[in-house]
Amino acid sequence: MKHSEGFLKVVDDAKSRVREVSAADTQQRMRDNSEVKLIDVREDKEWEAAHAAGAIHLGKGIIERDIETTVPDKNTELILYCGGGYRSALAADSLQRMDYTNVFSMAGGWRAWNEAGGKVESSE
Repeated sequence: MKHSEGFLKVVDDAKSRVREVSAADTQQRMRDNSEVKLIDVREDKEWEAAHAAGAIHLGKGIIERDIETTVPDKNTELILYCGGGYRSALAADSLQRMDYTNVFSMAGGWRAWNEAGGKVESSE
């Protein structure tokens, strides 16, 4: 997908403050620590088509509203993903401003998850 210059500028700014992890590292972190929360920030239709096994769905449009109820411990390790790693970086930056201290964006997003052989579930 071709992204606009303005969008990429905002994403690059967020990425300057956000830590990224690979899909393979995400899978390892989840195996090593059952408390890690993998959060899918994609749109509802993307989630319903298929998503990473074990993920929680908090779309980018509602994550700030619902995160404190869903994950009240602000020290919990959170790994966010979207389709390609752009929206998740924006959402991770926002959660850090909400005092979440252990937030990551999964580089490459959904595509990278699939390429790394991550387990997939469907809501349909």
